[in-house]
Amino acid sequence: PVAFPLIAGAGSMTTLISLKAEYQIAEILIALILNMVFVYFVLRFTHIFERILGDTGIQILKKAFGIILLAIAIRLFVSNTGIQLGKQMM
Repeated sequence: PVAFPLIAGAGSMTTLISLKAEYQIAEILIALILNMVFVYFVLRFTHIFERILGDTGIQILKKAFGIILLAIAIRLFVSNTGIQLGKQMM
């Protein structure tokens, strides 16, 4: 119950709408299906990942995925607002 809003909540729907402006529906559906399979396996085998990674490994993954999520958010923001960044930032 706790993970459901994170997986299929408002953020997921907003991301799909944003991606629709840039990609074809077939590409979005393929990515969505691959993501669903990935999420299923991660949730199904969470106990194994937790045992292998330990607390420190999980904290490292949280930080790494946070950086990736930030990069995706910046890219979507820039492409949807039309802001031009300098070449040094690209």
